[in-house]
Amino acid sequence: MLDIVIAVVIDWIIGDPYWFPHPVIYIGKLIKMLDKLGRKLFKQNKKLRIWGGFIVIIVCSFSFLIPFTILELTKKYYILHHIINILILWTTLAARSLHKEGGKVYTALKNRDIKDARLKLSYIVGRETETLSEKEVIRADIETIAENSSDGIIAPLFFGILGGAPLAMMYKGVNTMDSMLGYINEKYKYIGFFPAKVDDVFNFIPARITGFFMCLISPIIGGNIFYSFKIMFRDRKNHKSPNCAYPEAAAAAANGIMLGGNNVYFGEIMKKPTIGDVKYELEKKHIKRTIILMYASEILFIILYVLYYIVLYIFKINTNIL
Repeated sequence: MLDIVIAVVIDWIIGDPYWFPHPVIYIGKLIKMLDKLGRKLFKQNKKLRIWGGFIVIIVCSFSFLIPFTILELTKKYYILHHIINILILWTTLAARSLHKEGGKVYTALKNRDIKDARLKLSYIVGRETETLSEKEVIRADIETIAENSSDGIIAPLFFGILGGAPLAMMYKGVNTMDSMLGYINEKYKYIGFFPAKVDDVFNFIPARITGFFMCLISPIIGGNIFYSFKIMFRDRKNHKSPNCAYPEAAAAAANGIMLGGNNVYFGEIMKKPTIGDVKYELEKKHIKRTIILMYASEILFIILYVLYYIVLYIFKINTNIL
């Protein structure tokens, strides 16, 4: 329990330093290499789809077994073992990084520099940003923060609690595959088929937990709990992903704004339904409110996790006494 809490605090304090050799960078290089190799070896779409399945197996195996082996080898050295465990867990979390990168878009908009805002946004989204209006930039930033509240925070914590640092890192491998290959377009729809489907499975529970938590704490940014749940359940299917609409709809409802709509990926227009209702027009302040929502959801998750351990500990003591 303590390792996870410490990892969360480290992430809040230092985030993801640019100089640090982050494991996801190397996972990404492995995925890129396997993608190129598959396209070189196979030209038929069916074989590319099968190769995508092999990519899933290889990436999941490496991302799980490397931290698992390191932790197994250091079991005899108690302090070193926990330090390494904390460091691995820390690298799976992205709250500070998401805050920082999403906040850069807010700052650029505050400075009335739409070109800079588009550029900063392009670093954290897959869609094309060169021609986006100010409201479209705001919408994309909010959607990314909301979606990654699940992908980059709640999901790694969830898997870290279930299976420790190795399972949390394996989840990061799955999520990185999806972010690199899981696009529904001509280039990726075959090789990215299995990476996208596996990511859907892994995010099924975390996305719903994230949406649930965002609805519960929506009043901290002026939202309404019952309205947030209503919109989340109403619009939960208004996304190509079976998961992303949960945190996005919860964030939209809490802010009283509308998200979703069409985006352009690799020159192709992806038509998407809208999420939420227009109570208020999109403004840059909604970016900051969504960041607050993100942190509050993580804090609520940690509080419930710690309370669970406290209750378990008390129950164990009482059982021993009896």
